Amino acid sequence: MASDPEKGGRKRVLVVEDDPDFSSVVRDFLEARGFSVTSFANGAEALRAVMDADYDVIVCDLVMPRMAGDMFYHAIRCVKPHLCERFIFITGHAESAKVKEFLAQVSELVLKKPFHLEDLCATIQQLFCELEDKTRRLDSPGNLPRSVS
Repeated sequence: MASDPEKGGRKRVLVVEDDPDFSSVVRDFLEARGFSVTSFANGAEALRAVMDADYDVIVCDLVMPRMAGDMFYHAIRCVKPHLCERFIFITGHAESAKVKEFLAQVSELVLKKPFHLEDLCATIQQLFCELEDKTRRLDSPGNLPRSVS
């Protein structure tokens, strides 16, 4: 699942999670499935990394110190908006009004803690399928702009 034959490499996953034990478990799980994983404990640190590299998937907790997940997402939208469609949010605060409002605006790809790691893999696969489908629709001859002559 993690290999990308066109790029000749592994899919890159950025994990932004403030719980070091949980982050380590997620990283180990994804690396065992062939992903290249980079992790940070908050959005501020992750934002610096995103300025230097792109990622195929961003797994992002919402409630974190220094820069919460919603602020990290908005910062990414300003500097690298193409990455916004690659977010999978994770949260232990799904019932919070602020979290609900944010998620209603930005994403359907959300895992509520606690979740099974296999569910994370399935969600990553769903994201890849959605991105591939979107690319196919954009590349389809019927979707190309017509010239006005």
